Amino acid sequence: MQKIQKLPVKHFTDSIYYDLEQTARLMKKLGNQVFEKLNLGLTSDEYITLDTISCNAGICQRDLAKLILKDRANTGRILDTLEGMGLITRFIDTKNNRLVRKMGITEKGLKKLQELSNKMEVHFRNTTASFSEEEIEALQQSLKRFRNSIEEFVKMNI
Repeated sequence: MQKIQKLPVKHFTDSIYYDLEQTARLMKKLGNQVFEKLNLGLTSDEYITLDTISCNAGICQRDLAKLILKDRANTGRILDTLEGMGLITRFIDTKNNRLVRKMGITEKGLKKLQELSNKMEVHFRNTTASFSEEEIEALQQSLKRFRNSIEEFVKMNI
């Protein structure tokens, strides 16, 4: 009788994709819990949008949507809320000889962003306490490289 050799099976749950997906989900849950616990007055999506605008003054809605990984409709709703709170301002500008609405953060928005960042820093610091600064930096660099390689294959319908 001939013995059948079993080939090792690599399960999806043993892949980097699974690890990253689970980590991202846990971070999203943690972020939502921190926002809820601290009653910050913004959702995590609104905070991320405000932070992204602060780093990209004069960004248009389409480019912002790509950065925050939201479709334009959801991005528009978030922007309406932030503008209604006086945290951002929208203005008309030209891009490629076309009129586009761009946005910038207001002084009130900058103050709110700094206030929220300070409050959240304390809560998120615990998640990286067991890592050195060098390890965190190396992880961030690796994640950025990985994300950039994935972006080549992802079709963004924005």
